[in-house]
Amino acid sequence: MDRRRFTLAAAGLALAPAALAQTAPKHGPVGAPPEGPLPAPKEGPVPAPEDRPGLSDGPPPAGPIGRFFIENPSRSDDNRARDAFRHPLESLKFWGLRPGMTVVEIEPSGGYWTEILAPYLLATKGHYVAAVPGDRAAFAARYADAGKYGQIDVVTFGPAAGALVPGGTADLVLTARNFHDWMWTPGLVPKYLADFHAALAPHAILAVEEHRADPRPIIDNAHDGYVATKYLVGQVEGAGFRLEASSEINANPKDTKDYPFGVWTLPPTRRTHTKEHPTPDGFDPKIYDAIGESDRMTLRFRRV
Repeated sequence: MDRRRFTLAAAGLALAPAALAQTAPKHGPVGAPPEGPLPAPKEGPVPAPEDRPGLSDGPPPAGPIGRFFIENPSRSDDNRARDAFRHPLESLKFWGLRPGMTVVEIEPSGGYWTEILAPYLLATKGHYVAAVPGDRAAFAARYADAGKYGQIDVVTFGPAAGALVPGGTADLVLTARNFHDWMWTPGLVPKYLADFHAALAPHAILAVEEHRADPRPIIDNAHDGYVATKYLVGQVEGAGFRLEASSEINANPKDTKDYPFGVWTLPPTRRTHTKEHPTPDGFDPKIYDAIGESDRMTLRFRRV
């Protein structure tokens, strides 16, 4: 399938605030990863958020990611409501997001990360690329406001798709809660990992968030949505990456991983039945709402 591209631009949009027009420092080349053993996963509670500036205090800052972009009122209410479980600021800092990066997000779906990353990269003279497997035109239209999101590129992502970006030009590829889906089709995992490797510059970052099966093994090829960390790390490292660090930012000890409809029993999906399986007797959605979103691994790899 030929790679087709939709470029988001809007003619006649009001000019961004003057401070946005100033040139922000472009990040330097992605540095080589540090030597030595991998850092141990972080323990304990998620750090308290930094003091957040008011949204009326002026234009968005052009430095490292901060709460300004998390508290952006243009984000949807549904996505903002998930922040308590997804820890966006802490996750992006852990993954190494920096000003001026070219970031490729894989299967952005409901735009949770798009609504944060695109405005941040607009403010810091970076570039956001959405790799979309479905209706690219609909995604392009949803984020067509260049004053909010900048010039987004929407590229084809799928089994027969070509290069995501010109080879070696991406600084960070982000895939969040997608890996289990790819495991269900033979050959997809190595194909997609090869695509990510080709897109990234040497020593650039592959950021991964995924539902975590540990301490139990994978069940039925992850058809319940949960993936074993050892399996995922093995697949990624076998494709030319090195695990640099892991974090417990998105851990959830309440997640028992044994639900009637897999991980989709939990928020945000809250599945109660399927065509093959009716709602079980005594099913109480409030039990699963109290658990919250899944227990997830949060990993940072470097392309080698």
